[in-house]
Amino acid sequence: MMSKFPSLKQLNYLVTLHETRHFGDAAKKCYVSQSTLSSGLQNLEELLGSQLIERDNKTLVFTSTGEEVVRRSLDILARSRDLLELTQGNGEAMEGTLRVGCIPTIAPFLLSDLVQEVTRLHPALNLLLREDTTTNLLAALRSGEMDVLILALPVDIGAMKSRIVGRDMFKMVFSRHQATNLPVPIQYTHLPDESVFLLEKEHCLTEHAISACSLTSKEKINPFTATSLHTLVQMVANGLGTTFIPQMAIEHGIIENLDLVSMDPPGQTAYREIGLVWRPTSNRMMMFNQLADIVEGLL
Repeated sequence: MMSKFPSLKQLNYLVTLHETRHFGDAAKKCYVSQSTLSSGLQNLEELLGSQLIERDNKTLVFTSTGEEVVRRSLDILARSRDLLELTQGNGEAMEGTLRVGCIPTIAPFLLSDLVQEVTRLHPALNLLLREDTTTNLLAALRSGEMDVLILALPVDIGAMKSRIVGRDMFKMVFSRHQATNLPVPIQYTHLPDESVFLLEKEHCLTEHAISACSLTSKEKINPFTATSLHTLVQMVANGLGTTFIPQMAIEHGIIENLDLVSMDPPGQTAYREIGLVWRPTSNRMMMFNQLADIVEGLL
């Protein structure tokens, strides 16, 4: 039986090295010297009785055991942060620091209003914001780097808790010239092949839009993908085709001053759900629900 347990510091060294894949960078992120980090990881391997990292002068590779230890360490570190929250308060007061993650197809159209409203209602609460993809944000939430996320649902959130706060309708955006030549109501069969532009697959909006808007004709989708909604809008403004834009982006002026029109997609009402997501082990559920109330009021 193991008489000594790994320290949280050692597990943090391991997780950070896995993230950076570089001893020097990992040491900087952990605010220690490279020799301290290397020694800590070596002690961890000796304690566990297993090689976690294969190293030479130029490369490092995590063993299969190392990968599993990293996965479990992320969970341990996240639970430790939640335990710290428990000892610092009851998780109900809207004060302190809250790390909020948001995806790029929501963040530009919500976060500014959210910060203003939180500052007005709860001046003692400081929001630290991060904009990133759904996959990266969920990984950060699991590891304890983030406290709560604002995502477009449905997505696979595993064992995380969530609360739906609203619906965001999808609209199809056309150049005014193109729109005048299309029969109404719009049918996908009326569109030229490769005339529908979408975001990169890293953005969940693409999957949500295709599913919600019942676009099943793959030949209508252009192989070019964009990195942002603003890029999509500019492509449509240049007469290259059409795309799906969330209503919240339109309400925040993404197509203003452009010769564009928005229309309902074919078929039934198309939308994505906006929700807050957090760890089930967190002691700040009441805070998250109060934040959800604020977001719900802004949608």
